[in-house]
Amino acid sequence: MRLFGGFLDDLRMVRRARDSQGRARTPRSALEHEDKVRRAGFDTGWARTPTGRAARKVLQTGLLKPIAWTQTSPHVEGYDHIEHLRGPVVFVANHSSHLDAPLIIGSVPKRMRDRLAVGAAADYFFDAKWRAIITTLVFNAFPIERRGSDRRRSLAPQLLGQGWNLLLFPEGTRSEDGWMGRPRLGPAHLCVQRQVPMVPVVLRGTYAAMPRGRGWPLPGRPRVVVRYGRPLWPAEGEGARELHQRMVQAMARLWAEDELGWYGSLRAAAKGELSLPSGPRQITADGSGEVVRAGSWRRTWEATRPMAKEPRRSGVWEE
Repeated sequence: MRLFGGFLDDLRMVRRARDSQGRARTPRSALEHEDKVRRAGFDTGWARTPTGRAARKVLQTGLLKPIAWTQTSPHVEGYDHIEHLRGPVVFVANHSSHLDAPLIIGSVPKRMRDRLAVGAAADYFFDAKWRAIITTLVFNAFPIERRGSDRRRSLAPQLLGQGWNLLLFPEGTRSEDGWMGRPRLGPAHLCVQRQVPMVPVVLRGTYAAMPRGRGWPLPGRPRVVVRYGRPLWPAEGEGARELHQRMVQAMARLWAEDELGWYGSLRAAAKGELSLPSGPRQITADGSGEVVRAGSWRRTWEATRPMAKEPRRSGVWEE
């Protein structure tokens, strides 16, 4: 009864201090110190006990994956790059939808899924006890501070040392318009420090299927793609910035496969013609030739365009 009563108290708090999506109504800057104190006391270790793992297995196989697979039409590519990989590894993926983590969790090999922990924004998923409990149990999530010196206290190095695989979103937040933002150096630092491989993952179509602000995928089972790249091992003497740049190049190539095909994306990457997909651009009206970002409405419109029913063929061969 006390647990149920505490849950009701949290719900009342949400109604008083949060909007319909559970976000604080007051500016985050005003809650920064309070949030840090409150989140610091939330322990996620219970989700990695035998009991927590057993409960999560039931939730992921009986609820999470069936929902993602019945509400969308997933197409998984590059599975051969990870099916024989042994952990621990760090998966790094672009992030534009709440579908991203369920699709990756549901498509990795079972032995990796059973020991997979997901980095989640501390100021969003751990700012209310009820949401922290659900996120931790279902995703084996651990909090990641997106700003300030608290980022140094991440559980990620400890989890890798214990043999857990990690899923990280280096952009730090979901895309507001479906295109990729600048990824952070954190995952590369982690892989170099721990000498573990990084697996780039690109998701296409998830923003169109369930854009930011929606609580459920759009009807019609929209097609989505989960594309795994080859593992990137830190080379001898390689620093975090060099590994990070290799990750950026790999993700740019994986993204381009939908438009260019596998072989075409390889050729474009070899010529240095690819960069992270930051959205459509336009020429300024004064004719100066300066290239600037297109309006937000056009960027969102381009990102929500439904994906083709079948992947583009390169005309040569496919992996």
